[in-house]
Amino acid sequence: MVYQFPVRFPCPHPLHEGPTVTRSLRRSIAAVATAAVAALALSACAAGGSSGADGTVTDGKLTVATGQPAYSPWVEDDKPQSGKGFESAVAYAVANEMGYDKGDVVWKRSTFDSAIAPGPKDWDLNLQQFSIDAKRKKAVDMSTPYYTTTQAVVTSTSSKAAADVTVAALKKDAIGVAAGSTSIASVKNTLGVTPQVFNSNDDAVLALKSGQIDAIVTDLPTAFFMAASQLDDGTVSAQFPSDGKGDQFGFVLPKGSALTSKVDTALKKLDDDGTLRELQTKWLSSETNTPVLK
Repeated sequence: MVYQFPVRFPCPHPLHEGPTVTRSLRRSIAAVATAAVAALALSACAAGGSSGADGTVTDGKLTVATGQPAYSPWVEDDKPQSGKGFESAVAYAVANEMGYDKGDVVWKRSTFDSAIAPGPKDWDLNLQQFSIDAKRKKAVDMSTPYYTTTQAVVTSTSSKAAADVTVAALKKDAIGVAAGSTSIASVKNTLGVTPQVFNSNDDAVLALKSGQIDAIVTDLPTAFFMAASQLDDGTVSAQFPSDGKGDQFGFVLPKGSALTSKVDTALKKLDDDGTLRELQTKWLSSETNTPVLK
């Protein structure tokens, strides 16, 4: 038997409580409404997860993420909220240009890989030496660069490479690099040799300690970190000539973020007025004492 449920139109409300709307129909309408709200919420997440009126995940706050742990010289003492360290200082400078006071900046931690993966984020900006890359831009937004690296040679004072500050001398040494790094191309192009490739910088450090290689080539700030924190007698013996082709580090933002253009505008202002250069000098100042390969 088929039952007919009479419905009086027009109805003053989708959930009209009049006698002609059954409980079953009310439940069906409520379910459709709930599904519509859920779809809207998922749509917002897909667009970056922002909920604040200013395009941030939290209204009135700028949520900035970095790695766990975060190392010097990028972040001092693993405390990004201190403003000490190059990337911590840059984050606060950008936030200030965007109109956020220091107290409005909220820090979170994230892994490197999750930051550049597609999908919604629980932060607005992320910086942990992300090289600007066309492939990454398919999954996330990336800002204009706040730092362009040069390559450097890190070794131990007991290594024969410690005194090799010319291309002719260094190309005779066993050089190690991390897989996937731009250091590989730098060594090939500048020294004309093929380096030994290791899974990570940590593996390269172990190889240097064991005498498997004579030196490591990596970006300059990482070289100083290795020399100071990972090697008992570490030294940054030389840096490659700057050609403007080094890794360019940029902020990562959720794909389609409303903040991307604002971050780019802030970085341009900080570049134009010399602030970025001043922060580099303050936190990456050791580079001025490192000889350039000839």
